[in-house]
Amino acid sequence: MNIAYQVIGDGPLDIIYVPGWVSNLDYAWAFPPVVHMFERLGAFARLILFDKRGTGLSDRNVGYPTLEERMQDMQAVMDAAGSQRAALMGTSEGGNLCMLFAATYPERSAALVLHGAFARGLWSEDYPWGKTREKVEEELVVIARDWGGPFDLSNGAPSLVGDREARDWFAGFLRNSASPQDAVSLWRWNTEIDVRGILTAIHVPTLVLHRTGDRWVRVEEGRYLADRIPGAKWVELQGDDHVIWAGDVDRTLDEIEEFLTGIRPQPVSERVLLTVLFTDIVGSTSIAAELGDQSWQALLRRHDEVVRAGLSRYYGKEIKTMGDGVLATFQQPSQAIRCACAIRDRVAMLGLGIRAALHTGECERRGGELGGIAVHLASRLLAHADAGEVVASGTVKDLVVGSGVAFEARGETNLRGVPGKWHIYAATVDPVGPDD
Repeated sequence: MNIAYQVIGDGPLDIIYVPGWVSNLDYAWAFPPVVHMFERLGAFARLILFDKRGTGLSDRNVGYPTLEERMQDMQAVMDAAGSQRAALMGTSEGGNLCMLFAATYPERSAALVLHGAFARGLWSEDYPWGKTREKVEEELVVIARDWGGPFDLSNGAPSLVGDREARDWFAGFLRNSASPQDAVSLWRWNTEIDVRGILTAIHVPTLVLHRTGDRWVRVEEGRYLADRIPGAKWVELQGDDHVIWAGDVDRTLDEIEEFLTGIRPQPVSERVLLTVLFTDIVGSTSIAAELGDQSWQALLRRHDEVVRAGLSRYYGKEIKTMGDGVLATFQQPSQAIRCACAIRDRVAMLGLGIRAALHTGECERRGGELGGIAVHLASRLLAHADAGEVVASGTVKDLVVGSGVAFEARGETNLRGVPGKWHIYAATVDPVGPDD
C-alpha cells in the first residue's frame, strides 16, 4: 500500500493533519485559503500532510477501508516522516481517525484537535443529529450523478457560494481526489462510523472546535464530543461553514496555535489603500414584519447570495455581513461602483431596495478586522443615500475619471465623526441586464 505524504515547516512541534472525506496533496495547494491554513500551521510546527488510502495521490481502488487500516497508514506516515509523537488534527471524518489513534496510541499523541467532527454518522434515538439512511441514499444518488461537475457549496461552505474561484477549485479538487465510485463508497463508509464507545478512553489534551451554524455536522455533535472526552476544551466559533478553510480561518487557527503552544498569536496590522463599500436594505424592519421571520430569512439568504455573487464577479472581498447589509472592500474603485450597481439591480428583482455608499482611503487590516477613517467615512455616507442610490465620495469620483461611470452632485455636507466637509455624488452605470 502506497500512502502519499508531505512535510512542511520545521517547528519544534509535529502536527499530522487528517482531512475529511477526500483530498489531494497537489491540488490543495492551488487554492489560496488552503495554502494560508497550511502556512499558518507550518509557521509554528512541522506539519505532516497525507492522502488517506483510496484518495488523492495514495493508492486508489482499495475497497472499503476500515478505521483500523487507516490508523495503520497514519502510523506509517509518522514513521516515514520521522515523527515519534505528534498533535493529531482532524477535520470532519478525519476527526474520527484521530480520536481512535489518540485512544489507541496515547504515547504517540501529543494532543488532539478536532474541527467539525462527529461521533456517529447515522441517526439513532440517542444520537438524533445523524443522517437517516434515506437521506444518505439521496446524497449518494446526487454524488454519483453530478461527480466531476460544479459542487454545491451551500452546505459545506455557504460563505463561498458566490465565489466562482472557490467553486471551480473545489470541483477540480474533488475530481482529482477520488473516482466517482470511490467517492460514493467513501461517503457511504463515513456514515457507518461510530466512535462513541472510545471517547472516554481518550486521555490526551483535546481541543474541540465547531462553528455554530455548521450545516453538514450539527454543532450539537461537537458538544457531544467535548462533553465525553475527558478534560476536552470546547470552543464554539461563529459562522456556518463546515470546511475549515472557509469563513474566519484565522480565528480558528489562532485557537489551535494557542492550544498547542500556549501562546496566542497577535494579529499583524497592515495599512492599505482600499475602496470600502457599505450596503443596506431599505425598510428591512417593516419588510420582515410583513413577511414573518421564516419568509424574511429565506429572502435574506437570497439577498446574501446575490451580494456574494456580485463580489465574486467584481473581485470584492466580503469583510462582514450586518444583518441587512454588507461591508466589503475592493482594490479598484471602478469595480466597486459597478459591483454596487449590479447588486442593487439584482436585488431589485427580488423585490428589495438597497442603498450603497463608497469611499476610497487608507484602511487598517488586523487579522479579519478592518478599521480606519475610510471605513467610518463610507459608513457615514450611507445615511446620505436614498433607496436605489449608490453614493460616493469625491475621492472615488476623482479616481475613476474616464471609466464610463457618471456622477451627479449631491452637495457638500459634514459627516458625523469625520473632520471637514465632504462632497457627495450619486454614481450611475449602464443598467445590468439579466445575462450581464
